[in-house]
Amino acid sequence: MADRKLFVLTSILISMSILMSYSLTTYTVVLFDMGEFHFLIRQAVFGVLSILIMWFFAQLDPDVWLHRLGLILLITSMLLMIIMPFLPASLVSEVGGAKRWIKILGFSLAPVEFFKIGFIYFLAWSFSRKLGYHGGMGIKQEFLRFLPYAVIFVAIMFIIAFVQNDLGQVVVLGLTLLFMLMFAGSSFKFFLVLLFSAFSFFAFFVLTAEHRILRIKSWWSLAQNSILQLFPESIASHLRVPSSTEPYQIGHSLNAIHNGGIFGVGLGDGTFKLGFLSEVHTDFILAGISEELGFIGVLTVTVIFLWILQRIFKIANRSNDSVNYLFSLGIGLLISFAFLINAYGISGLAPIKGISVPFLSYGGSAIIAASMGIGMVLMASKKVNMDKKRLNG
Repeated sequence: MADRKLFVLTSILISMSILMSYSLTTYTVVLFDMGEFHFLIRQAVFGVLSILIMWFFAQLDPDVWLHRLGLILLITSMLLMIIMPFLPASLVSEVGGAKRWIKILGFSLAPVEFFKIGFIYFLAWSFSRKLGYHGGMGIKQEFLRFLPYAVIFVAIMFIIAFVQNDLGQVVVLGLTLLFMLMFAGSSFKFFLVLLFSAFSFFAFFVLTAEHRILRIKSWWSLAQNSILQLFPESIASHLRVPSSTEPYQIGHSLNAIHNGGIFGVGLGDGTFKLGFLSEVHTDFILAGISEELGFIGVLTVTVIFLWILQRIFKIANRSNDSVNYLFSLGIGLLISFAFLINAYGISGLAPIKGISVPFLSYGGSAIIAASMGIGMVLMASKKVNMDKKRLNG
């Protein structure tokens, strides 16, 4: 039997997403002349479908379907990302010059969300076959062993960061890859080398795009006062930027969090969703929850996330199959990094990356893809329980 607690906890977050998609879109439906229940209905469809997908995946045989589903998600989504720039405008949605969504039956599908799940499975499957513990080998030998994955990842970074103009997803995938590599048996020294290389690539991608430089400056204008007080004034004066560049989105996000206090202003009674904080039901949903449900609401969400991660990592730890172990670990890491990057972003501790909150933010592709990942972990948990019964029986 699959892990019931993981299924129930994830379903609770999805249900909360449906509720907040109605509460936080009061201004948006008026601005775009939509029906009052437009976002509620769509998110309810996405949410129910996601819960059904998790339940359905949990019934499948992990020895047969985990590998098939992982490769199908990887290959299909990668092909879609490659061909998207060449598709006509009638089939793709373009935002900011980047084509990230494919239009299907009135809905927009983001292939990168499904690619992340497939890519994590590919890493788990490949690492379990090709890597293993380093056994004292030097950095050079470890690098040669890792080189094929580096080539693949650089190609993926090009597609996502340049073609789709989505550096945030590259950051999440890069961090997940690094930590999966360490748990797959690489040395800590090699991990540090790759971490430094990753920061170098990140700096390169930022410095080659003017809008990313402006985003970093915008974030720094908000965070600089608390950081620069640790430095001598002779150094701080060279690092300080004019405060006039402070990002209004972060300012309103912090005000929404402050306005919520401990218990919040009440569900549906938030004010910063009324045109001050745009698209609050997507990337800034934690700020919206903080205002309406207060610190208690955000704490509840955080505890549920931590409980979900505890169940996922417990499944990974108990797995005797290296693929299931690494895949479950990878899904847990993916959820962790997405949640942390979003939470740090809306609180001004890190630049905004456009990363949605798993299971909470409005959007069909993200919630369905994340639920597929959880469904595959549930499938793996069933194998863990089957192996345990076999050993005891």
